[in-house]
Amino acid sequence: MHRMLVSTIALAMGLATMAQAQTAQPASPAPRTIFIHAGHVIDRPGQPSRGATTIVVRDGKVVELRDGFAAPDADASVIDLKDRYVLPGLIDMHVHLWGIGGDPMRARLGELNRDDSDDLIEAEKNMRVTLEAGFTTVRDLGGNPRGIRALRDGVEAGAVAGPTIVNAGQMISVTGGHGDGSNGLAEEFADAVHAHQINTCDGPDDCRRAVRAQISLGAQVIKFAATGGVLSNVAGGLGRQMTPEEMKAIVDTAHAFGRKATAHSHAREGTEAALEAGVDSIEHGTFIEDSTIRLFKQHNAWLVPTMIAPISALAQARGGQLPPATIAKAEAAAAAAAASHRRAFAAGVKVAFGTDTGVSRHGENAKEFALMVKAGLTPAAAIRAATIDAADLLGRKDTLGSLEPGKFADIIAVTEDPLGDVTRLEQVDFVMRHGVAVKVGGVRQAFPPN
Repeated sequence: MHRMLVSTIALAMGLATMAQAQTAQPASPAPRTIFIHAGHVIDRPGQPSRGATTIVVRDGKVVELRDGFAAPDADASVIDLKDRYVLPGLIDMHVHLWGIGGDPMRARLGELNRDDSDDLIEAEKNMRVTLEAGFTTVRDLGGNPRGIRALRDGVEAGAVAGPTIVNAGQMISVTGGHGDGSNGLAEEFADAVHAHQINTCDGPDDCRRAVRAQISLGAQVIKFAATGGVLSNVAGGLGRQMTPEEMKAIVDTAHAFGRKATAHSHAREGTEAALEAGVDSIEHGTFIEDSTIRLFKQHNAWLVPTMIAPISALAQARGGQLPPATIAKAEAAAAAAAASHRRAFAAGVKVAFGTDTGVSRHGENAKEFALMVKAGLTPAAAIRAATIDAADLLGRKDTLGSLEPGKFADIIAVTEDPLGDVTRLEQVDFVMRHGVAVKVGGVRQAFPPN
């Protein structure tokens, strides 16, 4: 029966392919050209910005930056941003789009009567809010693997509006660790979760399997829990949970498949073991010492600090929105994170912007900037962390992170200079992703005559 089914599917696919090949293909549309007249342009964050500039966009990419406000071509549309500060679309390296985010009480109450289909609708809404907040690319580090893959592909196909998604699928965890979804569940529910859970592993060989399982579901990056986590419903603290051998097996397998690996890590010993295993980045890095900083630099690894996350989690825990097992962990993380990040920033550890949004509310991602500046980064460095540096960690520096010819036209605009006050990025007026304006906020546009 199985062979018959496979043969039937193969035959159907073959017939469909033949039919497509015999169908006449429509002519390619004419190139779509847009002239953006920008008053101030932070085209390459971290370097001097430009004054009046015309950004020429064609077929979703930047093709030219001209000084002044150039007259548009006859077939070009015009977007007037003469009174705005224009910069590349922002990149958040740590979000959770799937399901209900930033409202843990509502999420817990609906846990037993909410299907994946319900969570998909929530995720689509979260994508739109995130995009309109100016984040044109995100790295999703934990959600339904098939659902996130579908959203990612839907955005690329133009079927739904959202940021570019680089997806991790589910976080890999040891049994009982931060990513074990059965933690704290009654027996009948725990059994049901175990029956569908492929992200837990014990021992190096099993952890290799877990990585391959996520890749088979479309993961473009691999995330694993090196330590305990604040929101997992288990009173296991924030210490190291994986063995160094398990971490190395995960990192090596990810790299063998051409994926980067990132580690959720709070405790110093977990962070240092992950760095020694060759991980590309550390999420949170709540407890950092001088020895940790040396390893960051030795291995050329990145820190994604998610400074807003412990603040949000602590407020939720104290407000009774989280299980009792999370309260002590939230307090410990909130007490240590700011000082650790300040130490890392001062020492020159490479930093990429990330928020852990989903713990905090979607659309409020830009509140992270003020926390980064308070901990010692300049506004220019914080913006660079969310553009050029984030693109570098993604391995997509050739297409994202700055406004240069050949890169995607991911562009945002605000009314006042974010280099003077980084909180201006909390109110984005204009958003363009891949040459399509998705938020115009009163911006004037002129279109060529038919």
